[in-house]
Amino acid sequence: MEKREQLYEGKAKKVFKTDDPELLIVSYKDDATAFNGLKKGTISGKGVINNKMTNMLMQRLEQAGIPTHFVEELSDRDTLVKKVTIIPLEVIVRNIAAGSFSQRYGVEEGVVFDAPTIEFSYKNDELGDPLLNTYHAVAMKLATPQDIETITKYAFAVNKQLKAFWRECGVTLVDFKMEFGKVADGSIVLADEISPDTSRLWDSSTGKKLDKDRFRRDLGGVEDAYTEIMRRLTQHI
Repeated sequence: MEKREQLYEGKAKKVFKTDDPELLIVSYKDDATAFNGLKKGTISGKGVINNKMTNMLMQRLEQAGIPTHFVEELSDRDTLVKKVTIIPLEVIVRNIAAGSFSQRYGVEEGVVFDAPTIEFSYKNDELGDPLLNTYHAVAMKLATPQDIETITKYAFAVNKQLKAFWRECGVTLVDFKMEFGKVADGSIVLADEISPDTSRLWDSSTGKKLDKDRFRRDLGGVEDAYTEIMRRLTQHI
């Protein structure tokens, strides 16, 4: 399958047409951004790690009955995916207080929730991806109540699978962002990526951050953290 016209370039990926109108090629970049693009940089090798990690985890989720857009890994950076119409909601599942949750609500980072929580943001860079509730999403026609019910069900199912998998790797899944889309028949699938860019992953023993927070917070050792998380994943997948 060959790349044709470039359809889109985002912060971390490029998307290309193929000869099949229902299939696209996603190409992962090493570019890194934070704070809605205000901070920019490069994480060497990130594109390869994020591509391969996403593909491995999506195949694992497929085996657990969660549909995804994954079709086939084409190269270190390129993957063939189903064309989806993205539902403009960022879906965040949190197991532990961290990041913006801690800042917004004054909850100390590291507080473990009794049960995972979910939140939705309006996927709109110009507005800064503001938080919204399900009533807002329906009122703005971003999603139907049925869409939100399906997305919520899948999101918690993904969390259950990933949390258990990362535990095997000696890693705590703190929180992570997902995006969902609709394929040609209208059914909803998990899209975008699952990576250290979109997940908070802490070493279960030391609490060391093994994710993009090392870039966001200028902690150093960013490439080493991505390499380490990939090493653990490949040992257990």
